[in-house]
Amino acid sequence: MSNPCSLVANNVNLKIGQQQILSDVCLNVGSGKVMGVLGPNGAGKTSLLKMLSGQVASHHSVSWDNKTLTDYDPMSLAKQIAVVNQLNESVFALDLYQIVRMGLLPHKSLLSRQTPEDDKSISDAISRVGLDNKVHQSFNSLSGGEQQRGLIARALVQKAALIVLDEPVNHLDIYYQHQVLKLLRSLAHKLNITVVMSLHDLNLAANYCDHLCLLDQGEMVAQGPPEQVLTSQRLEQVFKIPCQIRHDTNNAVFRVDFYPPDELEIDLPQSIEKP
Repeated sequence: MSNPCSLVANNVNLKIGQQQILSDVCLNVGSGKVMGVLGPNGAGKTSLLKMLSGQVASHHSVSWDNKTLTDYDPMSLAKQIAVVNQLNESVFALDLYQIVRMGLLPHKSLLSRQTPEDDKSISDAISRVGLDNKVHQSFNSLSGGEQQRGLIARALVQKAALIVLDEPVNHLDIYYQHQVLKLLRSLAHKLNITVVMSLHDLNLAANYCDHLCLLDQGEMVAQGPPEQVLTSQRLEQVFKIPCQIRHDTNNAVFRVDFYPPDELEIDLPQSIEKP
């Protein structure tokens, strides 16, 4: 029996046409934890996130809070799981407050009025992500990090116990990468929210995730704490490039470094003739 409010996947499979995207993926993530999904391009990270969040039918192989996702109706599922996809340019002229207010949608009927409690929920969420001074600013005019924090605030208003994010820091500079990931870790640990996200940067994953799952060609290669998953031998096998792992005094992963092999070296011409 799984713990309450845990995300469980049992032998998740996904096939599109003749291509096997995911093969027998299993995982179990408890509440209040941050899980990072890692792997090279094409490993199946985004597909797995879509199945874990109910965006793609999982055929009873994924459950949340001891209930399979297929047993939730769409509105009930939206009250449980919030999805934050990769940032795309918005086509709507909305301000931050209006974007965050969208988190109320699963909880309101079409004719429902916004209550003082709703107002407080929105204000509290914006405060939690540190955007009090941006409330009525156009969402498109916010920085990438601020937009990402705004979408996380929307998930908080949604009152979801599980937040699923696809590459939440992929297009952010270093400062905002750490800012957003630190915020997600804090929300998970303090509010007992489960966070599942795909990441490219293994060092960020090692520093901000409690649990990692490493995919390769649709299969689960390893899962567990960062120090167990991120080994040089395993990473060299998956990413096809030499790797060195450095640990701190507590044996936690401190740094992952990749070294280009000799065969990647390119001989440049001694001189280039001008046309």
